[in-house]
Amino acid sequence: MNHELQINGFTRVADTQADTPLLWALRDVLGLTGTKFGCGAGLCGACTVHVDGVATRSCLTPVGSVVGKAITTIEGVGQGPVGAAVQKAWIELDVVQCGYCQPGQIMSATALLSANARPSDAQIDEGMAGNLCRCGTYGRIREAVKRAARTIPITQVSGKA
Repeated sequence: MNHELQINGFTRVADTQADTPLLWALRDVLGLTGTKFGCGAGLCGACTVHVDGVATRSCLTPVGSVVGKAITTIEGVGQGPVGAAVQKAWIELDVVQCGYCQPGQIMSATALLSANARPSDAQIDEGMAGNLCRCGTYGRIREAVKRAARTIPITQVSGKA
């Protein structure tokens, strides 16, 4: 069955069943492999994408539930000012170690800063909870979120990544 999906500002057609997880439609059908498979149970955050600006675990989200909604993946998050600032901070602070979890980390950080341009450390920890990093780069992740927050003019934060 064909599903028209709005991904990173473009209409893409995924030929898949309505109950197929969005993760597999993105990776296996549409070739957008930046979104990672981690646990398959929505617990690790590696598969995080935005659906209408909200951080969403794509491994648990059926394709049929996102038809007509704006989906943003790691491949497109840098098109917006918040996502671009987060990606820049990640590079400047050399956050990545193995890198596997980082697409999900960046997607969660972008959603957090889109909703709260100046989060406290506790709010960063809460906003990033559920994104696991086996390499333990949590300190660098928090610093990158704070750096990105300092560079985003509050007028550019619209509630959408």
